Amino acid sequence: MTERPTGTGTATLFAVPSAPVPSPAGPADGLDPAAAAGRVVDAVLADLAGAHRGVVVDSPPGAGKSTLVVRAAAHLAAAGERLMIVAQTNEQVDDLIERLAGKHPDVSLGRLSASGYTPSERVLARPQVRVATKADDLAERAVVIATAAKWATLSEGSWPWAIVDEAYQMRSDMLLRIAGRFERALFVGDPGQLDPFSTVEVERWAGLTWDPMRSAVSVLLAHNPDLPVHRLPVSWRLPASAAPVVSDAFYPFTGFRSGTGPGERRLEYAARGMGTSFDHALDEAAASGWALYELPARHTLRTDAEAVRATAALAVRLLQRGPVAHSEHGSGPVGADRVAIGAAHRDQVAAIRAALGSHGEGITVDTANRLQGREYDVTVVLHPLSGRRDATAFHLESGRLCVLASRHRHACVVVARAGIPELLDAHPSTEPVHLGVPVKFPDGWEANQSVLAHLARHRIEAAPF
Repeated sequence: MTERPTGTGTATLFAVPSAPVPSPAGPADGLDPAAAAGRVVDAVLADLAGAHRGVVVDSPPGAGKSTLVVRAAAHLAAAGERLMIVAQTNEQVDDLIERLAGKHPDVSLGRLSASGYTPSERVLARPQVRVATKADDLAERAVVIATAAKWATLSEGSWPWAIVDEAYQMRSDMLLRIAGRFERALFVGDPGQLDPFSTVEVERWAGLTWDPMRSAVSVLLAHNPDLPVHRLPVSWRLPASAAPVVSDAFYPFTGFRSGTGPGERRLEYAARGMGTSFDHALDEAAASGWALYELPARHTLRTDAEAVRATAALAVRLLQRGPVAHSEHGSGPVGADRVAIGAAHRDQVAAIRAALGSHGEGITVDTANRLQGREYDVTVVLHPLSGRRDATAFHLESGRLCVLASRHRHACVVVARAGIPELLDAHPSTEPVHLGVPVKFPDGWEANQSVLAHLARHRIEAAPF
């Protein structure tokens, strides 16, 4: 492959660029959060009626991305447009089906799936949803939803509109494979989180205009600089204590704010602490929204036994103290299903699950990749650079830390060994610079330093155990 198709139709999504990508304005000042978010959504829906072949919406964590997708889908369906929705995983497909069917029961839905797919209970519970393996069997459905991988298997069929969800996590080569299936598209995603990843070496494509490992949105905008780009200005997930931290570290040029103000969310415990370092960390998290549980500096194996035990113990102690969350949605206990533990590697996840045992039944424990898009009341995070001798590109990936630090509605406790700032200073970025490849900003080095500088104000030293 040496060039992009030009000409008419959907192929114009890949026309050669003639100018740099514009930088749309950020969130409006002087408006309350709901009004600011509503104004952006109205502008997005207005652009769907315009002449542009594509519309891009950048969404910070918890900004109502899925809500926008559902609303836009219903808007297009109400206008009589047939629509395909592209998600990245089967879980995301089922989530969108559940949201669409619940919010708009009059819209007929199709779930395009592989032959081995077994419909989940939440899909089967919706009578207006039909599941099929062939697009022809869903021709009468107003909205058809499937994963990008499934859409890529189609050899024929087209839709006037497509909505691509989690578009920044979609590889550009996958977009090229499905571009012939639609005429116009809405791309929605979070530019600050994890980029598409691959299990093979990808340097051979670096710098090429059709680099398949760039995100679908970055390639789309590089070849179509005139497409309108909107940015959702409010995070409804992150509390007032977290939104500025995450915004400054990972979205410095396209900042956002919290949908709630200081004091509107509170985390309390039914039981008082016993004076342990775990209790001090949990008290600090409840009071400020953040806590850094700092273990002594030491180089360790990736599955650091002491850090694993501390991470599991903090989550168990949290539940033992009977946390109660107060928010704009009311008050209620924080059960195990509303607590998550995040780590960088699968072996760390397995070790933490084993350390939790029966005491942690119901707590979600997973990697950043799999926690992406999910929401909890309280999270406990094992820092990707804790105990390491080096700072590799994997561990410095800004999107990984962004995911781990942005899953919570009330509080986040970070477990790490001391010495990470010194590690960063000793290992400046050494990644090669390729011609034609935009420099990602902020880079992982700067994002980590920003987050750690904030966490330093909420440090609790670990007691030996």
